[in-house]
Amino acid sequence: MKKKLLSAVLVSIMAISLAGCGSKTSDSSSAKKENVNLNVWIMPNSGTPDKDFMEVIKPFLDKNPNIKVTPTVLDWGSAWTKITAAATSGQAPDITQLGNTWVSAVSAMGALEDLTPSYKDFGGDEAFVKATLSTTGIEGKSERYAVPWFVDTRAIYYRKDACEKAGVDPTKDFNTWDSFKAALKKLNGVEVNGKKMAALGMPGKNDWNVVHNFSWWIWGAGGEYIKDGKAAINSPESVQGINYYASLAAEGLMPKAALEKNSSEVEALFNSGEYATIISGAYLAQTIKTEFAKDSAKSLDPKKVGVAIIPEGPKGRYAFFGGSDLAVFKSSKNKPEAIKLLAYLSSADAQVAYAKKHGNLPTNAKSFDDKFVTDDPLLSVFKQQLQYGKSYPSIPGWAPSESLLQKGLSNVWDNVMGVNGAYDPAKNQKELDAAANDVNAVLSQQK
Repeated sequence: MKKKLLSAVLVSIMAISLAGCGSKTSDSSSAKKENVNLNVWIMPNSGTPDKDFMEVIKPFLDKNPNIKVTPTVLDWGSAWTKITAAATSGQAPDITQLGNTWVSAVSAMGALEDLTPSYKDFGGDEAFVKATLSTTGIEGKSERYAVPWFVDTRAIYYRKDACEKAGVDPTKDFNTWDSFKAALKKLNGVEVNGKKMAALGMPGKNDWNVVHNFSWWIWGAGGEYIKDGKAAINSPESVQGINYYASLAAEGLMPKAALEKNSSEVEALFNSGEYATIISGAYLAQTIKTEFAKDSAKSLDPKKVGVAIIPEGPKGRYAFFGGSDLAVFKSSKNKPEAIKLLAYLSSADAQVAYAKKHGNLPTNAKSFDDKFVTDDPLLSVFKQQLQYGKSYPSIPGWAPSESLLQKGLSNVWDNVMGVNGAYDPAKNQKELDAAANDVNAVLSQQK
């Protein structure tokens, strides 16, 4: 009888512990906890990535003295190779950051822990910005193999003084494709403090953002990169969006000199007064403030900058949602502790603290009610744009297809730049047809 009673008590204790931490490890304050070391792979998300990451998780470590965390910073250029090698070898860390387009491919390898049962510890699906959730698994399946960590998105930055002088009202004139182009025509060549500005500064093919920078134009026309398992970049709708964006350069509203540069260079030129507008990420708001604090005489005053949401296309308004997720490798020997750390990193407070370090946006919906966002005239506009967020299709074939899509779009920029003769929009269709054939060859191998 005593044995049955003792067993019942133990079962009750275990049940309470499991409910409290969502794991098989007892979280009772009186229980002796084994020391564990969590190996975590992250990318250079901020200026001092390992130091910044450790500062953000310090409250977690203080509360869980038995858990030690060792971060390793992977360069983005080699991260894919190292992560997929770890996935196939079994020699993996406990936790890894994944570009959110990578989750489906790595989970399809059978390398990631199914986190679906742990989402209750993360606050449930409703805790996250809706558009981020589609990146956490494989399209068409219900399992979640990752948790959203931060969002990389884009909006229009503009010079208030340039708009005022040109007679442009960004709150109205940037609203649709037609009004946006009309506003750029007014802004092109506007002179502020004796310096003429180009209307819109954007990078071309010499940049890693090529696919991202075309995305909202494609979606706004009703197009897709990939749809129903097949390439759709050459569909009439996609081509319409691509041709619209290309026309901004072909008509001289986007200087061709900018198209030779990368994002960082174009952002620096906006900061120095070369362009009236630019389309960039939330991190640029932080950069502008930091540069002004360093040297107010040579840097752009943040008070002279405004942000507007992406223009609405003929088929709707869409904002690119990239960023990163966090996942636990199935080979981890410390899954309960790893999931516990993910729960902390998913919290609103932790995400705001980390956003202050890297400049991108949180994925936790409550984070956008923090004064860090609401009291910032630039970041608060990004909050308005959340409802229009859209991510790439979460399919295993996306990662190998993206470089092929970039190649096709880079050829569009070559057409605009006159590399093979005068610009001809009809040539874009041929380049995109070729890109679609290449992508379909990759996608057919994934089935």
